[in-house]
Amino acid sequence: MPHASARSVPQVGFDRERYIALQSDRIRARQREIGGRLYLEMGGKLFDDLHAARVLPGFAPDTKIAMLEQLRDELEIVIAVNARDLRRNKMRADLGITYEDEVLRLVDSFRARGFLVENVVVTQLDDADETGHGFRDRLERLGLRTVRHRTIPGYPTDVSRIVGEEGFGRNEAFEPSRDLVVLTAPGPGSGKLATCLSQIYHDHRRGVPAGYAKFETFPVWDLPLEHPVNLAYEAATADLEDLNVIDPYHLRAYGEQVTSYNRDVEVFPLLTALLERIDGSSPYRSPTDMGSTSWGRASRTTRCAARRRARRSSGAGSRRASRNSARSQTRASPSASASSCGARASTSTTARSCVRPALWRRRSRPRRLRSACTTAPS
Repeated sequence: MPHASARSVPQVGFDRERYIALQSDRIRARQREIGGRLYLEMGGKLFDDLHAARVLPGFAPDTKIAMLEQLRDELEIVIAVNARDLRRNKMRADLGITYEDEVLRLVDSFRARGFLVENVVVTQLDDADETGHGFRDRLERLGLRTVRHRTIPGYPTDVSRIVGEEGFGRNEAFEPSRDLVVLTAPGPGSGKLATCLSQIYHDHRRGVPAGYAKFETFPVWDLPLEHPVNLAYEAATADLEDLNVIDPYHLRAYGEQVTSYNRDVEVFPLLTALLERIDGSSPYRSPTDMGSTSWGRASRTTRCAARRRARRSSGAGSRRASRNSARSQTRASPSASASSCGARASTSTTARSCVRPALWRRRSRPRRLRSACTTAPS
């Protein structure tokens, strides 16, 4: 009987069961290190994470929620939503529903899986915001507890104001039922980090030990910067201007090169200052320290399988960059970032037939927009 060709052998890049066991243990260990209540900020989607499935071979869209199910009896889930997103009727594009409806969908979905969901935080809620207050009333009629966070002038740079009576002190605080509190949201910019820090502030005022950790899907910190999985992530988020970088704080503290990304590195000094002002010290010496993910240890990625994902992601990043090019003409080209990732993965954005038209639109759209803007009104 002839041997099967190498191409017919499935190339699985991710061990789901190993990851679920490792990650749940890692979260428990981080809670023990904190020595009290842990507020865990979850990055990305807990349901239907098609982005992670596209980037990491072998990853299923429900892997993160399946991992949390191992901790279901130990945690509660809190949802943060920004009142400004409610006011402008912001949509979740992939589902075609508003953030208001998405909050309700998340509550129902989590509860259907047996998770405890009691609290919703409405962030940046001003006195005159009728939409935000109306949504808060609606949630309370449905039996949910809600708390209000105000807009803090000078956030996030004015640390002395933020960590005081005129900052976090003006926010309402919820009382968790469990000591592992998972923060999620309908989308980015909802105020998850600020909610965690505000809760820690109020807990410490009451003498309750509490700490913060972050769960971020990508980049994978214990895979090299140029590993195809990390390249695929960077290409897939080119339109968001995420860039993989070596964590300089980790390198300085431990002499070890690990992978982080630009936004975590940029916000780390501020986060450290906030934690030091709240608690007197920060347990973290680097952005990597504050993470609690174990993707790399569960990865069995063959480089060819991951490189295929990098090719596909560079194409997807270019197409989204084309759609978003009109939003800002002053920033570096996202399609160029996607092209760079493709080159580093030994491929190109033209490896897929759909990319060439996308790049053409990216080049031609600014000229059409400039022409329209300089045309005199009739």
